[in-house]
Amino acid sequence: MNFEIENKSIFASDNGKGIDKNKDTIVFLHGSGLSHIVWSLSEQFFSNNNFNVLSIDLPGHGNSEGPCLKTIEEIAEWLELVFDALELQNLILVGHSQGCLEILEYSHRYKDRLKKIVFIGGSNKMPVHPDLIELAENGDSDAVKLMMKWGYEGSKKFIGGNPVERIIQSPKDISEILAVDLIACNNYKNGSNAAGSIEVPSMFVFGSLDKMVNLESGKKFSQLIKNSTIYVIDGCGHMIMIEKAFEMRDKVLEFLNK
Repeated sequence: MNFEIENKSIFASDNGKGIDKNKDTIVFLHGSGLSHIVWSLSEQFFSNNNFNVLSIDLPGHGNSEGPCLKTIEEIAEWLELVFDALELQNLILVGHSQGCLEILEYSHRYKDRLKKIVFIGGSNKMPVHPDLIELAENGDSDAVKLMMKWGYEGSKKFIGGNPVERIIQSPKDISEILAVDLIACNNYKNGSNAAGSIEVPSMFVFGSLDKMVNLESGKKFSQLIKNSTIYVIDGCGHMIMIEKAFEMRDKVLEFLNK
């Protein structure tokens, strides 16, 4: 579906079913440089389990008009504009990587719309190495290669191939989208404070082989949030919703149905 926010066309994949006001809505938030495509193995599953689904392309990403928003705080404010425009309540936010930071900041600012939260491969802080930022700002394809390596080196384990290199395809994508996102993650400092203010039931899903968010730091993150549960997927890296989509979906659904 397409809609307008601040005179920009925004795209969100809804599995072709629109929004039923009688159902809870799951909003999927993608990671740095990516798009709604990463949630393709989850959308139909949750739609078939009686949820509305919305996989949102952030401004400048996927099929949404730009420019990219430069800070996590800006994205949180923008998400509230989206949810207000679409008149959404009883929201379940599911974020991956950068999307987890967006959930933290949104939850800190706006509580009334939220029902549950799911963090996929995320942490309360995501510092980015200066060399990676420099590569991305220069549009260097090595930035994408480093992301894939640090996410998980076993690329053959991905269903349909690693989505990072399929979505981020050009020097322009790297310099104007990925670099902006990486800088936003690196500059976000309110994660711990925001985590402490969350009151809704929350779930954390981690990959045992994730190098971007290692299990130790992930568990420390989970301890900041009250009323939370953790699930660790063995043999899985950072792109959990692609590498281990079926296992992830089942465990998230179990959490949502409690």
